[in-house]
Amino acid sequence: MPIIKVKCPAKINLTLKVLNHRSDGFHNIESIMQAIDLYDYLTVSTELASDTQIVLSGNSTEIPYDESNLVYKAICEFLKAADKRAIVKVYIDKNIPVSAGLAGGSTDGAGVILALNELLENPFTSEQLHEICSSLGSDLNFCLEGGCKKATSRGEVLEDAGYTERKVSLIKPVNLGISAKEAYTKFTDKLQTTNRENFVNDLEWAVIDDYSELQAIKKRYPNAIMSGSGSTYFAFDTKFQADENFWIKNDILTIPTGCSIVENIF
Repeated sequence: MPIIKVKCPAKINLTLKVLNHRSDGFHNIESIMQAIDLYDYLTVSTELASDTQIVLSGNSTEIPYDESNLVYKAICEFLKAADKRAIVKVYIDKNIPVSAGLAGGSTDGAGVILALNELLENPFTSEQLHEICSSLGSDLNFCLEGGCKKATSRGEVLEDAGYTERKVSLIKPVNLGISAKEAYTKFTDKLQTTNRENFVNDLEWAVIDDYSELQAIKKRYPNAIMSGSGSTYFAFDTKFQADENFWIKNDILTIPTGCSIVENIF
């Protein structure tokens, strides 16, 4: 059974403006997204079969290894589009924090799509892979491409935004994760009662009043910006000081790439 290893980078939102609510339940956004060299790694194997079987495993106790995992959903969507049945096994080496605004789930979904396309002898073009990604979520298209992109619509429409290599530091409360659903719901609710303040990330404005941990980061590092729906903050040209209450990564680099195959094992 052929095996591929894929590295799947995290992303940060350099800016994030939430526009109007869409009829499909999402919001239109305008965001500058940047890939960074913090990776999950997927080890993917597959072989065609009479019936599809998907087996997920990994090193994290914080994610499910069943049909609720975006990797599982991405495999199903890929095989449906390719009109194939297969046995697919994926080991997820999880390094990107969960519910952190860093696209950890989305990048794994994009990564397994890239891997399956290679393993099954490239049945889809790049454009078709993007169509599959778009059907699964808002960040997968960016994670597939990487670099620095302006993302519009619900996040799946991309254009180049001019990549520059820079060092960035990350800080996240150890015991706080915020889902995209929570952040966008709070944004909608708050917008009905409060004038929007001038935050670089509109979702930071939506959630910061509800979490003392986020307020503590902002007080100590006023220039830090929340990424995505949180709860991770980032800052350039800054090193966050060690604190047992926070997960911290300093001197992370921005990168010009997205998900990529690092090893073929046949």
